[in-house]
Amino acid sequence: MRGEEFAITQDNQPVVKLVVIPKQAKPNRQAGSAQGMVGMSDDFDEPLEEFKE
Repeated sequence: MRGEEFAITQDNQPVVKLVVIPKQAKPNRQAGSAQGMVGMSDDFDEPLEEFKE
């Protein structure tokens, strides 16, 4: 985890090399960036036909 590399050998020959994968930076989030991308129908709160009884 400190950036060291390790080799796994077979018959004194390296066959596998282990390395640390660096963390990728997360994109900065901004409040309201998805505004207008999600919609809701006018009858969202109305009971479903199947449950009107």
